[in-house]
Amino acid sequence: MTEKNRKIKQKKEVEQMLRSLYSGVSGMKNLQNKMDVVANNIANVNTTGFKSSRVLFQDVMSQTTAKAAAPGNGLGGTNARQIGLGVQTGAIDVNMAVGAPQTTGRSMDFYLSGPGYFMVRGAGNDANATVYYTRDGAFVRDSDGNVVNSNGMKLLADTLDTPVEFTDDFDAEQAFTVDNLEGLKPVNIPASLPGDETALYSAMTIDQNGLITAKYGNKVYVMGKLKVAAFNNPEGLEKVGGNNYIPTNNSGDVMVTNIGDRGTGQLNAGFLEMSNVDLATEFTDMIIANRAYQANSRSITTSDEMLQELINLKR
Repeated sequence: MTEKNRKIKQKKEVEQMLRSLYSGVSGMKNLQNKMDVVANNIANVNTTGFKSSRVLFQDVMSQTTAKAAAPGNGLGGTNARQIGLGVQTGAIDVNMAVGAPQTTGRSMDFYLSGPGYFMVRGAGNDANATVYYTRDGAFVRDSDGNVVNSNGMKLLADTLDTPVEFTDDFDAEQAFTVDNLEGLKPVNIPASLPGDETALYSAMTIDQNGLITAKYGNKVYVMGKLKVAAFNNPEGLEKVGGNNYIPTNNSGDVMVTNIGDRGTGQLNAGFLEMSNVDLATEFTDMIIANRAYQANSRSITTSDEMLQELINLKR
């Protein structure tokens, strides 16, 4: 072998060693993504309405050293020879399955048994405020009578301008027909009945169909009806923190609907939705990711040793 051919061969061998190094590095980098997701799932095991995520991997492009050949001339066909160039993160999916209900005993805690979303309004005036969607049904009534979540965002519903005394023959379907975001308003339960300052507020309820009523004095008044949001692809929603989501191009447009329609489930007062994190699965994934990370680091150190031996051949 001539000196020139020896150098060419040595260069190819070095390139092959570097290829295995890069494959090991890609494995470690993407396994870190998996560990980040697993750790976040475990950290949010007690977060109300939290939806766990998972990481899916894909192979990177492969280097073809020999193409496939068809049978011919008395010989059988041969398959292509390809060497993979590592791994990449293909997707990070969100598991939107409904979590189990947890009893709280609070009348202002609500649990949706189906894949619907409460709608809350962020900061800003009515025209510019962003509407967020959440599975967190923990609400309180503030000093101004607004029904808000823990971040002060106002709960949206189909509300009446003037409360109506509740009777057995009250027709909620006829009274509440809003089916779009523009028609929804923040729920407000004032300290006294509008038009009668002597009738003071004492309690409010939202029944399983979303009908909002408040007690003033000895009478019960209808204040509005809670509507929920539905999406064609809930997994396409984007998490923005605070247990809130916003729509994306892949979630589909928001559909404002009555509770129970479009499979949104039933409203249950006195319960909150637990996270759907399965700790057994997360710990198993953590062990697998840890071992895979160690294996990839070993492939890097082994490739480094082989590369060092190749370099030493020149001495």
